[in-house]
Amino acid sequence: MLNENIRNLRKAKGLSQEEMAIKLNVVRQTVSKWEKGLSVPDSSMLVSLADELDTSVSILLGETVLEQCLNEGDLKSISEKLEVINLQLAKRNEMRIRIIRYLLTSVCTIILVLFVAFAAMRSEYLTWDFNNPEFAIAGTLLHGFEFLFVRVAPFIFIGSIIGIVFTYKKR
Repeated sequence: MLNENIRNLRKAKGLSQEEMAIKLNVVRQTVSKWEKGLSVPDSSMLVSLADELDTSVSILLGETVLEQCLNEGDLKSISEKLEVINLQLAKRNEMRIRIIRYLLTSVCTIILVLFVAFAAMRSEYLTWDFNNPEFAIAGTLLHGFEFLFVRVAPFIFIGSIIGIVFTYKKR
């Protein structure tokens, strides 16, 4: 909700991300991350953002309020809501990392299984009678796949291992 409100209000004022970033003394990528929901502004930046967008912090956070004045209780409420949003973002990022880790592990497993299968086959298809067109096509395809696989798969395997290690890296 916050990210959509920031984007919609910025566009309604006719500001680009770059112009908004300059007004808030941040880089354009920061505004982009807020609008994509990848991060949230801290409470003081949220107040500045609301001022620049000519709205209240509560409206940015998705609430309809009657009173436009911020007091100490409102700041505490805003901080609590930002904490909830940050926890949600952290959970989403952790889930993405977990999915990436499982995909990379699956790639490694598939590569190992295919290497074992090719080793067990021992290029048996090369002894087929290639005068038969069906065997010729199948044998050529198998040989071409094995040829490319044996040369490319080690790089993919190493890249996947590095990716798995990076997903376990402490932040």
